[in-house]
Amino acid sequence: MKPIRIAALVAVGAAVVALAGVGRPDLAGGASDPSGGITVRGTGTVKTTPDQAEFTLGVQSEGATAREALASNSERMRRVLAALFSAGIAKGDVQTQDVSLSQSYSGDGRPNGYSAHNSVAVTIRNLGKAGAVLDAASNAGANDVYGPTLTRSDRSELEAKALRAAVDDARARARVLADAAGVRLGTVTAISETGDGSPMPYFDSALAKESAGAPIEPGKQDIQASVSVTFAIGQ
Repeated sequence: MKPIRIAALVAVGAAVVALAGVGRPDLAGGASDPSGGITVRGTGTVKTTPDQAEFTLGVQSEGATAREALASNSERMRRVLAALFSAGIAKGDVQTQDVSLSQSYSGDGRPNGYSAHNSVAVTIRNLGKAGAVLDAASNAGANDVYGPTLTRSDRSELEAKALRAAVDDARARARVLADAAGVRLGTVTAISETGDGSPMPYFDSALAKESAGAPIEPGKQDIQASVSVTFAIGQ
C-alpha cells in the first residue's frame, strides 16, 4: 500500500502547482508585455563655410654640434614667432607642438652633425589673411608647413543644431515604421549619439606652399550628427 500512497501524494502536488499558475501567464508559460519598441537611427546635417584655419609651422636646422643646431633653431623660431605676432596672430592661438634634437648621419652611416626641429600649431581666425601670415612665417625662417585644417569658430553651436536635426529625422523614421506596422508611436525610452560628427569637406583642400601669399579656398563643409533612438510602442 505504501507505493499507492506515494503516487497519490505526487498527483496532489502536481495539481497544486497547476492551480498556482492560473491567473499568472508569466509563470504558466504565457508571454510578457512586449518591451523592444522601435529603434531607429537619425542623421542631421548643417552646411557651413569654414571661417578659420589651423596650420603647423616648423623650423628644421642643422649644426656641427648639438648646441649649435639647437641655438640656430631657437633663433629662427623666435623670428618666426615674431613674424606671426606682427601679422596679427594672438599669442593664445600659437602653441608649441614639438621640440626635438637628433644626431645626423651621412650616407655611409657616419655621424654628421646634429638636426634640431621646433614646430608650433597656429590658428588663423581670418581666412583672408592666411596667405599673408604663411608668407611672413616662411620669410622669417619656417621651412615646414602643414595644413590647413579648416574649421568653424562656432562649431559647438552648429553641432548642437545638427543633433537636433538628427533627433527630428529619427522621429520621422520611427513614425513611418509605426504606421507601417499599424501601431502607435510612444515616448522615447533610450537615445544615444553615434559617430564623431567630423566635418565633411566638399573639396580636397590644397596649399601652394612655395608661392607668396598661398591661396586658401574655404570651400564648403557638412557638419553631421547621428543618433540612435528607441521609442516605446504606444498602448
